[in-house]
Amino acid sequence: MRIAMIGTGYVGLVSGACFSDFGHEVVCVDKDSRKIELLHQNVMPIYEPGLAELVASNVKAGRLSFTTDLAEGVKDADAVFIAVGTPSRRGDGHADLSYVFAAAREIAENLTKASVIVTKSTVPVGTGDEVERIIAEVAPDSGAQVVSNPEFLREGAAIEDFKRPDRVVLGTDDEGAREVMRAIYRPLSLNQNAPLLFVGRRTSELIKYAANAFLAVKITFINEIADLCEQVGADVQEVSRGIGMDNRIGSKFLHAGPGYGGSCFPKDTLALMKTAADNETPLRIVEATVQVNDARKRAMGRKVIKAMGGDVRGKTVGILGLTFKPNTDDMRDAPSLSIIAALQDAGATVKAYDPEGFEQARPLLNGVEFSESAYAAADGADALVIVTEWDAFRALDLGRIASIMKAPLLVDLRNIYPPAEAARAGLKLVGVGKPAVA
Repeated sequence: MRIAMIGTGYVGLVSGACFSDFGHEVVCVDKDSRKIELLHQNVMPIYEPGLAELVASNVKAGRLSFTTDLAEGVKDADAVFIAVGTPSRRGDGHADLSYVFAAAREIAENLTKASVIVTKSTVPVGTGDEVERIIAEVAPDSGAQVVSNPEFLREGAAIEDFKRPDRVVLGTDDEGAREVMRAIYRPLSLNQNAPLLFVGRRTSELIKYAANAFLAVKITFINEIADLCEQVGADVQEVSRGIGMDNRIGSKFLHAGPGYGGSCFPKDTLALMKTAADNETPLRIVEATVQVNDARKRAMGRKVIKAMGGDVRGKTVGILGLTFKPNTDDMRDAPSLSIIAALQDAGATVKAYDPEGFEQARPLLNGVEFSESAYAAADGADALVIVTEWDAFRALDLGRIASIMKAPLLVDLRNIYPPAEAARAGLKLVGVGKPAVA
């Protein structure tokens, strides 16, 4: 199959590279000439483990290429994937679909065969209808079909998620389009039992938002339970284990922490709420989730201040982890931003270390001293705060940490370290959802 991937952001680049690794011929198109130039040099615009190697091997094999010329990319394509950004629209929180619609129009202007047009971008219900209308208006005789195929990629594990998915959701009622999509995804399973879920196009669009909203609810629920645990003397990790063993609930996304961030959950919950409001069907649980999560990030800053005695003016706080999760350089809506702002507003000096996030973090954080290691961030600090659970922070030399800090206080917002281990190293540990230690 010949595939054109419009957009070389996170979704487009990972999807294009994986499709080419299946053996398809893939052309990735982007208007950003600088980005394409860097990709030609095998410089990735994002950090994703294994991506650079995957891209390099498929470029070398002649299956993957990059261009700024959409007409050339779309030429003779069996399928054209739209994987452009859909950021929250300023003012109302709805997804900004201008890039999707502009891409659809340009694709239609350059079609050379009856291609399948696939929306890979996360889009609200009804977007496919508008894309179909644009195609019909610009190229009425093209014979093109519009399919919804939302992505379910976790940053930091995207290649594995793409190649071994829980399900592939495909929204179309056209049998010809179904056959093309079956052929594209056939390499997922040699015995042709890949988890392809064919549904209506609007249903497909809603599945993506409903899935992300549910996961956001689950995270926020356990974070509120963590707050209750601290008040009643229970341990949230044991509570999580106890309820997660119920197959109806499951153990994933039950890890208490400083709140969710990233490119998907904040944006998608807002867009779903907007769609619901437009259709006079308010989603109260999702609304509460968004409000609680926003408040939680700032509350984690106050938690650190309280652990430091209530006054941090003139004190130094070391921050470990800036990105919203490990194995990514994504700083969008990262909890660290709100935590650092709260600390700086209270008069603290902040030092920070992150294995991959410095380049993205620097423009967002004023007055922060960026350290070259976890130990450099801890050196001379009155408190050290673990915000992101990078592997590099899972086996720190706590004795060394305690010896170089001004005050031996570790605030572990990811509950990585047991209190007894910290105590043996001479550190006072404050976790999330943990009973107070005398």
